[in-house]
Amino acid sequence: MNLAVVLLTIALVLVIALLAAAGAAKLARMDGATYPAALTRAATTFAAVLTLTAAVASALAAILT
Repeated sequence: MNLAVVLLTIALVLVIALLAAAGAAKLARMDGATYPAALTRAATTFAAVLTLTAAVASALAAILT
């Protein structure tokens, strides 16, 4: 059961990160950025979401143990 919860949580985080990246790319394109610049902003947003998730998970792990 725990493995299923972990896998579902990872999938949810990845979907949220992809949605945030797509939103950032769309906003960058609407702002007039080129495609490479929009992809760079999307990649930065994706990495930021994953980094924030890892930081929150490690903080929660430290509190709960």
